[in-house]
Amino acid sequence: MRHVGVAAISLLLAGCASLIGNVTGGLFEDLSDAILDSDDPATVRDGAPAYLLMLDALLRGDPDNPELLRGAATLNGAYATAFVADEVRRRAFASKAFDYAHRAACIDIDWLCDVRTVGFDDLARHAAMLEERHVGPAYALATAWAGWIQAHAHDWNAIADLARVKPIMARVVELDEAHDHGGPHLYMGVFETLIPPASGGHPEIGRAHFERVIELTDGRHLMAKVFFAQQYARLLFDRELHDALLNEVLAADPAAPGLTLMNTIGKEQARALLDSADGYF
Repeated sequence: MRHVGVAAISLLLAGCASLIGNVTGGLFEDLSDAILDSDDPATVRDGAPAYLLMLDALLRGDPDNPELLRGAATLNGAYATAFVADEVRRRAFASKAFDYAHRAACIDIDWLCDVRTVGFDDLARHAAMLEERHVGPAYALATAWAGWIQAHAHDWNAIADLARVKPIMARVVELDEAHDHGGPHLYMGVFETLIPPASGGHPEIGRAHFERVIELTDGRHLMAKVFFAQQYARLLFDRELHDALLNEVLAADPAAPGLTLMNTIGKEQARALLDSADGYF
């Protein structure tokens, strides 16, 4: 489950900015662009609490606004996963994020009100009926849910919820695979490589998802290569692929519209993975 959290760090940090920008436009859109194009994660970390308080204030006046709820869900989830070390606080932020995302999804898509209790067959049937207009709410819910699962990784009942998240994210891939710079593929890649093949994992399917993100972004999504190395190459003990992918990340320019923040974090993670490779392999 640690790997779900790693995915959330980059994907949610990017998503929080774009979602908040959609809420009010203007100044917030400019701030969103500044966050996404920042090459200084520390500044984003230090500024995130101000966004959290601001969204809480906005929700006091408009508690049933789905855009505000999704923005609050995404930022709370990002902050919890990326910057909160205390496990109790992290679980509290993640639970708040999931609650906001669930409330927003329930407003936009009726059947998602019961998504935690509906039978798996019914869930799969409903997920298959999601339409393109549902991509935003469904993706926000699935990502917040993944973050909640990671924060509650000690609880096997929470981990079991991945079986509910995957059909929703898989449908988002079908509807708009390029959403959030290929984010749906990236999450699916992580989900499919959480466990080895002998235990029911599907690493080759995961590899295809990672490769598709790279293709969709013309190789500019450096975090996709980091996950490819960490999730797939390490799972299969492929040192050659592992090192090749990470060295590509280190050699690349992190600056790319909407991806600079994630790429900067990705380069830091690539260096850490390479430094630990001898001990792993």
